[in-house]
Amino acid sequence: MTDASEEAKQIEKLYEFGERLNEAKDKSQNVKDYEGIIDATKTSIKAKQLAAQLIPRFFKFFPNLSSRALNAHFDLIEEEDLAVRVQAIRGLPLFCKDTKEYISKIVDILGQLLTAEEIVERDAVHKALMSVLRQDVKESLTALFKHIWNVEDPSQDDTIRDKVLCFIRDKVFPLKAELLRPQEEMERHITDLIKKSLGDVTGAEFRMFMDFLKSLSIFGEKAPPERLKELIGIIEGQADLDAQFDVSDADHIDRLISCLFMAIPFFVVRTDLRGASGSKFLNYINKHIIPVFDKLPEERKLDLLKGLAEISPYTTPQDSRQILPSVVQLLKKYMPRRKTGEETNFTYVECLLFSFHHLAHKAPNATNSLCGYKIVTGQPSDRLGEDFSEYYKEFTERLSSIEDLTRATMKKLTQGMAEHNKAMAAAKSDEAKESIKTQKQNTTTGLRTCNNILAMTKPLHSKTPAFIGDKSVNLSWKEAVKPSVPSSATGTGVKRPSTAANGSNNFATKKGRGAGGMQNQLVNRALEGISYGGRGGGRGRGRGWGGRGRGRGYRTREVIDVLDQVSFQDKFCLIPDADEFLDSLWTNNRHCSPLEI
Repeated sequence: MTDASEEAKQIEKLYEFGERLNEAKDKSQNVKDYEGIIDATKTSIKAKQLAAQLIPRFFKFFPNLSSRALNAHFDLIEEEDLAVRVQAIRGLPLFCKDTKEYISKIVDILGQLLTAEEIVERDAVHKALMSVLRQDVKESLTALFKHIWNVEDPSQDDTIRDKVLCFIRDKVFPLKAELLRPQEEMERHITDLIKKSLGDVTGAEFRMFMDFLKSLSIFGEKAPPERLKELIGIIEGQADLDAQFDVSDADHIDRLISCLFMAIPFFVVRTDLRGASGSKFLNYINKHIIPVFDKLPEERKLDLLKGLAEISPYTTPQDSRQILPSVVQLLKKYMPRRKTGEETNFTYVECLLFSFHHLAHKAPNATNSLCGYKIVTGQPSDRLGEDFSEYYKEFTERLSSIEDLTRATMKKLTQGMAEHNKAMAAAKSDEAKESIKTQKQNTTTGLRTCNNILAMTKPLHSKTPAFIGDKSVNLSWKEAVKPSVPSSATGTGVKRPSTAANGSNNFATKKGRGAGGMQNQLVNRALEGISYGGRGGGRGRGRGWGGRGRGRGYRTREVIDVLDQVSFQDKFCLIPDADEFLDSLWTNNRHCSPLEI
């Protein structure tokens, strides 16, 4: 322990060294003074603090002492005393102010220091990093991103990687207009860095990067088509559309569906993206997913069908022709030819009918051999010389059957709405009113689904139907647009609360089910039985899409067991928000607002 008099002498010597260096015209001649400053890093606490200020200040004048000076300064960063560490961190940007070759090394050290626990120390690291970034943003960003893609020992480096990601998200991205100069060059550079980082990211990280890329001017509204095709290519790469599909790989399924929904807005907004349609997604779904549709996890079946429905208006005629047979087969599976008493998933039917209409609108004569229609285009593919009358008879019988089931369900839903209104009038507590309000909203959405089904089946009874290819049908889970003619049967603008069952068991009807207070209790039990935890699956790329507990898990079987005791009306009350599947992939064990797409 250094006594006060000894410490005072050390401080006085350091001031003398500093004054002589300040006054010297040729500072490089004062080697002994600079060596004295370096040696002071082995003395008292106060002397170390002063040395931490002086070493970087005169560093550029003594290149022959650079290694010794840096090592001494780095030792100060590891000191037990917080004040010494903070002062040493504050001095780091000065090392590369006039000696740019040290930027990468300094940024690398500061990146590691982001894990500091003390707030004042972490704040010093943030300010030091921002200072170096402003000196040379290109070199600094390159060094910083190395912490993201170079993780040789995940057990040690994952914490550093996560802290660097948070720093980039919270400090760098918001200042892109200031830091990324010259704009186009630096936006291109950070895009390349991000693309290099995507080999092993979680879903939340990928979404963060994509949101940032979309905010760059090079990918803005006036960007040429090839730039947006580049973004679509990034999404397609993350979806692993060239990989062999394994139905047991829940991680890949999550990524595929989530990336599909991320890509759709590009097709909606831009119609000039020739060669950048959803062909790769559609072909992969058609070839790999639909053949094993029954084996998919229940909570992902509806997600996939919703994605297929939303992308169908933007398909090419060629893609439509290729995937139509698969859609028709699924339609037949979920539209029974005769009433069987088995559950009917109306949301599945809505998705498939919507997809069928939009795909058939692009390739109408393909339905001749699939459904027995008589559509004439003058092409050999019309196959008008062949007899498909049995197909037409079977398909229209299925249409009639689902229409009967839909009307019966609408009647019961309408009755359920009346019961909800009565319950609302009798409700005393705010909690009870909120619960009933949720049920009313979900029942309204159920009616919207049924109305959509009837609107889409009606034209299909004709032998030469006019397939819907416009926006006249608004999918029940989408934010409703203002209709030209108001309809009391639709719930315009109503958003449903989310449920983790994610629609895999919604809109299910069975005969002989009554309603009552007991059923409402069972519904509450079902909702309470849903838990959120980490998704266990990995994708063989290091970080799973859910990422070490960052996604959501579902206890679907438990919910379904309870729901089997619930009336069909109460099941309608469990209709989830359509976009909630994205939250289940991206969020960290909490509900978030649906992603606007």
